[in-house]
Amino acid sequence: MRNYLKTFLNRESATQITTVAVIGVINTVVDFSVFNVLRSVSVSRFWAVTVALLIATFVSYLLNRRYTFKLHDGRVTMREAIQFYAVNLAAWAVTLGVIELADVVFGPLSLLGENFAKVAAVAIILLPKFAAYRDVVFGKALKHRAAQAAAESTDSEPASLDSRSTEY
Repeated sequence: MRNYLKTFLNRESATQITTVAVIGVINTVVDFSVFNVLRSVSVSRFWAVTVALLIATFVSYLLNRRYTFKLHDGRVTMREAIQFYAVNLAAWAVTLGVIELADVVFGPLSLLGENFAKVAAVAIILLPKFAAYRDVVFGKALKHRAAQAAAESTDSEPASLDSRSTEY
């Protein structure tokens, strides 16, 4: 477990977490905008959270694949998409649970109260979502990219060794 936790303590993970956070801000704006529009026209809380999550998840998938994990290979697979939505389905359940719990604990929530509860849910799920994206959803594509890079470096390595040996 300790070794796994150490994988979050490097420059690449720090950059990825930062990018996930920036994309999270964009998705939060999308999510909150859709959520608030739907609630303002009397759509139930359940459906407002659900529709907002589905739209924000689509945006999140595209942005995280391309910008967080720099996967430009065009190999979007059904498995990857299903896993991404599964992670976000769990996030949806936590979000809805946090809002409902806040409603029980603090009494009927105003729209502002619902939004504060959504912010709390975002804070709770950020790191687990990042880990799931990195290790589960995009893990296979990242390993494939690393294997390709290793193969390319071993292909070019003998040439560079030969050129170094002639310099001595």
